[in-house]
Amino acid sequence: MALTSLGLPSAKVRAAGLLAAQPAVLSGRQFNLDIGYQQVNFTGAERTATTVNGSLPAPILRWKEGEQVSLRVTNHLAHDTSLHWHGMILPYQMDGVPGLSYAGIKPGETFEYRFDVKQSGTYWYHSHSGFQEQTGLYGAIVIDPKEPDPVAFDREYVVLLSDWSDTSPESIYANLKKLSHYYNFQERTVGDLWHEIREKGVTKTWQARKMWNQMRMSQADIADVTGYTYTYLMNGNTPASGWMGLFSKGEKIRLRFINGSAMSIFDVRIPGLKMTVVAADGQNIEPVTVDEFRIATAETYDVIVEPAADQAYTVFAQSIDRTGYARGTLAPDPSLQALIPAMDPRPVLSHRDMGMAHDGHDMGVMDHDMSAMGNDMGHDMSTMKHDMSGHSMHSQAMNAHVMNSKPGPAGFGSQAPVVHKPSERGPQTDMQAMSPLSGLDDQGIGLRDHAQLYGRKVLRYADIRNLTPTLDKRDPEREIQMHLTGNMSRYMWSIDGIKYADAEPVRLHYGERVRITLVNDTMMTHPMHLHGMWSELETGDPDYIPRKHTVIVQPGSKISYLVTADALGRWAYHCHMLYHMPGMHREVRVEHGGKKA
Repeated sequence: MALTSLGLPSAKVRAAGLLAAQPAVLSGRQFNLDIGYQQVNFTGAERTATTVNGSLPAPILRWKEGEQVSLRVTNHLAHDTSLHWHGMILPYQMDGVPGLSYAGIKPGETFEYRFDVKQSGTYWYHSHSGFQEQTGLYGAIVIDPKEPDPVAFDREYVVLLSDWSDTSPESIYANLKKLSHYYNFQERTVGDLWHEIREKGVTKTWQARKMWNQMRMSQADIADVTGYTYTYLMNGNTPASGWMGLFSKGEKIRLRFINGSAMSIFDVRIPGLKMTVVAADGQNIEPVTVDEFRIATAETYDVIVEPAADQAYTVFAQSIDRTGYARGTLAPDPSLQALIPAMDPRPVLSHRDMGMAHDGHDMGVMDHDMSAMGNDMGHDMSTMKHDMSGHSMHSQAMNAHVMNSKPGPAGFGSQAPVVHKPSERGPQTDMQAMSPLSGLDDQGIGLRDHAQLYGRKVLRYADIRNLTPTLDKRDPEREIQMHLTGNMSRYMWSIDGIKYADAEPVRLHYGERVRITLVNDTMMTHPMHLHGMWSELETGDPDYIPRKHTVIVQPGSKISYLVTADALGRWAYHCHMLYHMPGMHREVRVEHGGKKA
């Protein structure tokens, strides 16, 4: 195991202590990782973190495609622990999920992970035990390709984004269960009301406000956990200190962005620099140049930037709800700093985010239609739910049709009707999407108008094409439609209205090609992660389907991807929001001919 460095700052700079450094980089084939407690201070108060080798974030692991790695992980905690290698294609016994892969790592014990590295790119690792991920147990993985890298660059940096709270994760979760908006201090104000009246008039404003009140929902409910308790970190550095990466004029710099947060979605930009996105979730894509991109929890993006001047640039990652940010600096000299931009206005939810938009016209005309609907909905969301489920009263028969009819061709997504199952009705759910739009063309809440307002091009999933041709060009044999469900006021999360503890496994036949369509029946953004297999996003080009391990499902929207069930075993499939995961979770079993794997 050797120590190397990403970014290659000079020895003089390192000795001067002027750089807010990245974690150590461990390279080679054999690794010894010790999980233990470490005292940290990000806010002026000392707290206990959970770390690998005493580092938060954990050390960057650098591997080589085609080699076998061995990782001896020793648990020095008072509780069981684990490490999951996020996005890695490996045997399920090495995946690091207690209860599915193995029993976990007991206190005082050592577990050896051993597997072949079959891919290259940017990934990460984290605990899959309890809420340890929130307390610091996460780190980056960089895998060098065995063939020449198609991406040319002169220098590279990992940019790992995360969220830290001085409050224990168990307390955060308990607070959310007692009051789901416990951390939301951005409710709409009198000033917002007058702005709406000037923009839409008194009648439309009153109708819209009345509708939201009748549904007992808040348009400002963007993030469950906010900057009220979170300090947002970039490579373990707070916004006050910031992270720094050096460059020389004319260099091409590769930035490997990783969202290793527990609950935070970030919108990333570097004022004054275009970013050329060259990889998504570790996989090379056709380069696409943007000004801004959204990175959900667990996603990774690699970008190339080319600073053209001898000046500093701010790497700015604002939270989706605009309650805080992480930041760093790219500069030719460590003494230089750039201005920190103001955060964008806080977004509010629209009818589109409720799955009620038609052809993209989610406001205006919809205001009148929805307000009229609201007059007949009564004063409880359950009444609305029954009205909405009436949109497909024959749901059981329709569900059988969705599961058994032949899906459409690969690459173009689902053409099946959206069907709400009987299990989605009850106190465990408070919403159903009537007319969910595709999430492919949607930049996301708070980003949709940035081209018009600021001239900033925002990355969409529709922009992503794989760099190399699709490997499995078969059409899907069947389609599985799954609904992401919840009751926000009670902070209950589920899939198809059924929480993980009560759910049957999703069974896939070894070797089959299946389409998974996710319908988001909530007004929260859910990054969904399937372990062990690629989620091949259907963006309309069957020949260059991009492969991802984590897929954003926008509020009130739907999205489809293909899965080749080429990995026998028991796999986790869940929302990567840490406090959604206990309910919004499934086991996926890949079996030979329906027999137990």
